[in-house]
Amino acid sequence: MSPPCSTRRDFLKTLGLSAAAVAATPAVLSAGESEPEDTLAVDPQPRYELSPYLYMQFMEPLGNTDSSVEAAWDFTAERWRDDVVDVTARLGPPLLRWGGLLAAYYRWKEAVGPRDRRRPMLNLCWGGVETNQIGTAEFVEFCRRVGANPLMCVNFESEGRPYFAQTPDGDVRSAGPDEAAEWVAYCNDPDNALRREHGVEKPHPIRLWQIGNETSYDGDGFDCETAARKTAEFAQAMHKADPDIELIGWGDSGWGPRMMEIAGEHLQYLAFHHMFDPGGEGSPLYGTEYRKDPARTWDHLMRAAGVHDRRIRSVRERTDKYPVPLAMTECHFALQGRNRCEVLSSWAAGVAYARMLNVHQRHGDKLKIATAADFCGTRWQVNAVMIPVPGGESFMMPVALVMCLYRHHTGKEAIAVSRAPEGLDVVASRTADRVFLHVVNTNRQRDVRAGLTVAGRAIHAGRVFEISGDPEYEVIDAHPAGIHQTEKPLPADAAWTFPAASVSAVELETTET
Repeated sequence: MSPPCSTRRDFLKTLGLSAAAVAATPAVLSAGESEPEDTLAVDPQPRYELSPYLYMQFMEPLGNTDSSVEAAWDFTAERWRDDVVDVTARLGPPLLRWGGLLAAYYRWKEAVGPRDRRRPMLNLCWGGVETNQIGTAEFVEFCRRVGANPLMCVNFESEGRPYFAQTPDGDVRSAGPDEAAEWVAYCNDPDNALRREHGVEKPHPIRLWQIGNETSYDGDGFDCETAARKTAEFAQAMHKADPDIELIGWGDSGWGPRMMEIAGEHLQYLAFHHMFDPGGEGSPLYGTEYRKDPARTWDHLMRAAGVHDRRIRSVRERTDKYPVPLAMTECHFALQGRNRCEVLSSWAAGVAYARMLNVHQRHGDKLKIATAADFCGTRWQVNAVMIPVPGGESFMMPVALVMCLYRHHTGKEAIAVSRAPEGLDVVASRTADRVFLHVVNTNRQRDVRAGLTVAGRAIHAGRVFEISGDPEYEVIDAHPAGIHQTEKPLPADAAWTFPAASVSAVELETTET
């Protein structure tokens, strides 16, 4: 299967073919000239730096519910499946997180060293038994092969939840600051004796660590005061093992201010999660209702961006006075359905996800780590990558296609969109003289034409990387064949027609006038 999204290297190869044509009529406004209604205009003044970690993914053994990690591992050959590695490398997540609810009962020492000596464990949340054949070394190897940085989520004394702290037969699953610090040393200390005993001479350099997972949820674990105090204890122990690591503390459910007051000096990020349902009462997004009225389904999916924006704003309002960035280390739709959110296999959902990624960029001054899906699995529609079992080629779901497109065509600094035609959801960024536009046509059946302008700069060349398709198309077969990406040169008049229900990344080469 050919790669679903182009790279900047491909863009550079083709740039010379279109540069002369577009340069003939540079698209730049003269001072005082009014903009027509169909103008898509940007102000190239940098506003804030964008983090590459806005496109992270996270990996968690999900037991009986969705064979995510187990399915990605070839137990016969004792290595990662090549097709999973290949599709993930194309997706290009800059950061991969190990953990989730699993962290509340995960004892890392059971999953290191010779595989024939590793200890299986009960998956207390997701069911089944984890063999621990995939542990620290294997996860770091996967990150290295796909070009991602690893992020570890440590066992935070089972987050104070007794049902995770011990199995019914008395096996203790809770772990404290010392065990977390030992994990840091195992990974990062060049002279760590245990890692060397396991035959691994070089460190597994891991700089990002999250303390706990969802400590404030459900109300059956630590309270805020206890969690903040224990976070400080964990942070001090872990920083003692390696002063250079960066730590993420839990700040959701209004805990951010108190967490910062007690443990803030030790933290580099505050985490929150967002699993959400934008539908409400009578929503067509549940089960298979979405197939009955495509227009109504589209309208409900387009609401997701507003729900998501309000959620991030609410977290910001509580934490903006503290100089610490936010890390949304889990995020996805949470809808009813046998395989969790069947509608998310549709291209209509892909367009909705693109709007959510635009929301992330708009909050990029404060939001520095974010995701928009679970990572991989065999059945949940919230996954970015689906793994056919027992064989077949892994493939990207609509959310992954959009994340891949944006990941490979985003600038380093956010810039403002000063004007956009009705129906286009647009964010912009730049790297030096190159300007990037992420354009979502929120109209289900209407194309939108726009003339592109960059204030005070001439557009000399451009390319449009576009994904479009029938909004009702669903990725049911083992490949997204009905969703097409194209790559085309921007014409000489710097105007473009954005198809209905499309997601585009536009790259513009500009010079100052």
